[in-house]
Amino acid sequence: PLVTGVQTCALPISAGIAACAAAAWQNSRMTAAFPFVDRVRFEGPGTRNPFAFRHYDPDATVDGKPMRDHLRFAACYWHTMRNGLGDPFGMPTALMPWDDGTDAVTNCLRRADAFFEFLEKCSIDRFCFHDRDVAPEMATLRETNAVLDRVAEHFAARMQASGKRLLWGTACLFAHPRYMSGAGTSPDVKVFAHACAQVKHAMEVTHRLGGDGYVFWGGREGYSSLLNRDMPRDLAHMARLLHMAVDWKAELGFRGALFIEPKPREPSVHQYDFDAATVLGFLREHGLVGKVTLNIETNHATLAGHEMEHELRVAAAAGALGSIDANMGTPHCGWDTDQYPTDYALATRVMEVVLASGGFVHGGLNFDAKRRRESWRPEDLFHGHIAGMDAFAFGLKAAAALRADGRLAAALRARYTSWDSDLGRRIEQGGASFTELERLVADEHVGPPASGAQERLEDTWNAVVWDGRGRR
Repeated sequence: PLVTGVQTCALPISAGIAACAAAAWQNSRMTAAFPFVDRVRFEGPGTRNPFAFRHYDPDATVDGKPMRDHLRFAACYWHTMRNGLGDPFGMPTALMPWDDGTDAVTNCLRRADAFFEFLEKCSIDRFCFHDRDVAPEMATLRETNAVLDRVAEHFAARMQASGKRLLWGTACLFAHPRYMSGAGTSPDVKVFAHACAQVKHAMEVTHRLGGDGYVFWGGREGYSSLLNRDMPRDLAHMARLLHMAVDWKAELGFRGALFIEPKPREPSVHQYDFDAATVLGFLREHGLVGKVTLNIETNHATLAGHEMEHELRVAAAAGALGSIDANMGTPHCGWDTDQYPTDYALATRVMEVVLASGGFVHGGLNFDAKRRRESWRPEDLFHGHIAGMDAFAFGLKAAAALRADGRLAAALRARYTSWDSDLGRRIEQGGASFTELERLVADEHVGPPASGAQERLEDTWNAVVWDGRGRR
């Protein structure tokens, strides 16, 4: 049987694992949800221990700051504690002995206890959640808020005891049927009002728990057909919701940041918040620049047809890089696969931009990632997070080494040397005209620019990152 200590379980996996495993866990009087591990610690690159870090040493100093402060890792409640690993073609497979599958408050609290045990044992300092991850939807919003407040009190006590911190909170404005046509962009004004009320309370809870930020993720803010959608009106309504959130933040005295997360495609044919550039244009059009920054997700960059580095640099150039959903996807799949970020080169590219931007202020690296459906054991939660944390620890060290090496930065400066001339500066500052520039080049043969030397620079990047050549 899948569940240790359970002799028989005739229910299908989707219903049976939760009930049978939870019963076995409680009947066996286990004091730990994850008894197979004490605490994940740094053991160095040579370790063979699957419950140890090879690169992530939280207190090791990189560029004058401990790794933990550079990376600000956070576990997400939704994938870690609530994802049953079902898919459109199969029932859930995840073994979660601490969860009986009900909406009872006792089950919510037991699930929270398991989560804080996970954070402690996996050496993760922060977490994030949707309101509906931690507490269920009840008959009315008032009843729903009361249950959320009760669970939030339990979170506060566990946070105080453990020293864990909330990276950000958010509201689930996509799962309930009322949001089938969007939340902030719903054609129904009562649905819009419910969304605003839900955001209001989620912001209150985030504020009470000392969150560093609050995220707007428009899972269904899009359309399937323009035959039944007024796109300009939808966008104006979404902006109105954000303006009300900005106002409520000030009234609350919330000192955290507000983030909006670009989201392409899936599940709508077209998402209004398609990518970083689209969202920045929306913020500029509606007077929200400087009030809302961006939370960039790797898998969303993939679905938008971009590299993650592109999305990060677009946000950073606008001074709007706030936080990062650290995951990765499958480029050949048009779906948000939310895999753990185990690609060391990808992690290095991400950390290059983060370091160049001055590091995180309110944001961090949130593992918006889930196990594969075949990885159904609780142990696999640790393996996924350990792999992602080691990848980003390596990426941090490699990005710092690239900055210290300096050759790539020097090559980039050299390629733009002509723009540092008097002419270049006058053009950039608006002091030149078409007529002047025509006169300048009319009788001159303008040849090709200097070689971009892409291959040499790629080799230099590989040399510093992978084998340390040139590190001084």
